[in-house]
Amino acid sequence: MPVDSGDRTKVFPAIEKKHGQPIKYFITQLNQLKNARYPEQIAYLRENHNFSQAHANAVVMYVRGSKSSKRHQSPAAYFQTLNPQARKTAKAIFKAIQDKNPNLDLVISWNQPMLKSETGYIFGLSSTKSYLLINPFSKDVLGKNFTKLKNYKVNKHTIQIPFDWDIDTNLLFSLVKGRISELKQK
Repeated sequence: MPVDSGDRTKVFPAIEKKHGQPIKYFITQLNQLKNARYPEQIAYLRENHNFSQAHANAVVMYVRGSKSSKRHQSPAAYFQTLNPQARKTAKAIFKAIQDKNPNLDLVISWNQPMLKSETGYIFGLSSTKSYLLINPFSKDVLGKNFTKLKNYKVNKHTIQIPFDWDIDTNLLFSLVKGRISELKQK
């Protein structure tokens, strides 16, 4: 499978076609707003040129010097950015899930490690300065596991776990099984 380079300029032809101006025009406009904050630059393109969030982000970030949307080329590269305890826990979580579900691929999407099947995303993980977040990509799956989650902080889409989490494989397997089942029904 080829690795997407995350090259922001790949969307420039689509932007030019949709908005009827060469990309240099929008870059010049943003250069006039170079002291503005990111949200203001995004709002300018969205409000004045009817850009989508994705197209606005590509141009704004390019002008700000970020030529690629990719921060991590692989899950291993992502794990290296974590503190040692978080790294150990994150790797153990994915290993436990993949040992039981070897058909799931560990990939980087949205600059985070995720398990993916042919039908969609099954499970994701991200890290903050203080804890890890795990994500089964489904509010329904979270709801069906409500009793198993009573000792955790559950956000809208994610579950907060400590870096030194004593891995609850029953919870992980239930989340993954629920998400796989949900995707099969679609």
